[in-house]
Amino acid sequence: MRRSLLFFLILQFSAFAVTLDRVAIVVDQDDIIKDSDIVRDLHATEFLNGEPPSATLAERKKTASHLIDQVFIRREIRIGDYPVATTEEANRQLEQLEKQRFHSEAALTADLGKYGLTLPDLREQFRWQLTVLDFIDARFKPAVLVSEDSVDQYYKAHLAQLRKDNPKATEAQLRQAARDTLTEEQVNKLFFAWLDQHRHDAKIRFLEEKLS
Repeated sequence: MRRSLLFFLILQFSAFAVTLDRVAIVVDQDDIIKDSDIVRDLHATEFLNGEPPSATLAERKKTASHLIDQVFIRREIRIGDYPVATTEEANRQLEQLEKQRFHSEAALTADLGKYGLTLPDLREQFRWQLTVLDFIDARFKPAVLVSEDSVDQYYKAHLAQLRKDNPKATEAQLRQAARDTLTEEQVNKLFFAWLDQHRHDAKIRFLEEKLS
């Protein structure tokens, strides 16, 4: 009798868990974003930012919007056959985080548990972040051309800050830092314009209406 009751409770719990992990957003009828995706991404961001775990509606909406953008990026990476970061690269990020903030894997794992996360969750988060950064550079950087006049103007206007950020740099290195900053700004503009266009063209259905 007790074994039958235990089996019944396990089945009930499993059914309840499936019910909780509902589809929250559908993008173009092809891609879905589940409630668990939102929760995991939100808590991963909070963990990396050193913030306490939370789940306010405003934070859920922000995370949901972020995950919609990820749908478009994943599609482009797949269609364009862009490279993805390796597990080894993600592990290096994990090791760096462990050394800087936790000093042991046990402490890192324990803190992750407070957010409902595991080491594989965090490893995959790092792997995806690295993949996105590489994609943005490969997809948009070739279209950016920064003129010497723009570099010269930025260099003169921000020389004090450039020297503060790069105290041992030569003038050539400071000018390169100025060029890199201007390039990054242009890349970001192209990237976000690309995302805006995809959002405009996509059919996004919010099954969890409060997220819209």
